[in-house]
Amino acid sequence: MSRGNVVWHVSMSLDGFIAGPNHEMDWTSGMSLAPGTVEESVAGLGAILAGRRGFDAGAEHSDQPSKQAYGGAFDGPVFVLTHHPEDAKPDPGITFLTCDIAEAVRIGLDAAGGKNLEVFGADIARQCVQRGLVDEFYVHLAPVMLGDGIRLFDCPGIEPVRWHRVHDGDPLRVVDLRYRPATRDQAG
Repeated sequence: MSRGNVVWHVSMSLDGFIAGPNHEMDWTSGMSLAPGTVEESVAGLGAILAGRRGFDAGAEHSDQPSKQAYGGAFDGPVFVLTHHPEDAKPDPGITFLTCDIAEAVRIGLDAAGGKNLEVFGADIARQCVQRGLVDEFYVHLAPVMLGDGIRLFDCPGIEPVRWHRVHDGDPLRVVDLRYRPATRDQAG
């Protein structure tokens, strides 16, 4: 069986946050993705590896946080890496892991059955990037500034991590974005 990829797939504000201060995601409501984006992602997804803080934030709002991914469209193995599984909210769809990040990725890839393993959470993603475990980074840039929250990548002191864009053309070319402030009617 072929191995899937380790994918870091995330929405990010223009000022570099992937969640609000307490892992809130309400800022993404009303955000529209290109048609087929969710369906394509879910079709290639075999398992999820998440962090404990994000899991706890999701567990505050749901009896089954394991069923929240992609609006409930994903139904597969979900792993949460934690140092203290004994005090986590029980969820029959979650397997709690207490191992090293590389071992957690191996377990997730095995469970994914040849499909992709998606990493959820800034700290889990940071650990994977630092260890060279991420095969692909997919970011949706949302036209909003949060001002505070969970940064996309917070890792002072490391060497720059370079990525090649997965599109036609020069993979090192800068992506140019241009925005204007939304009016009250447009802001939603």
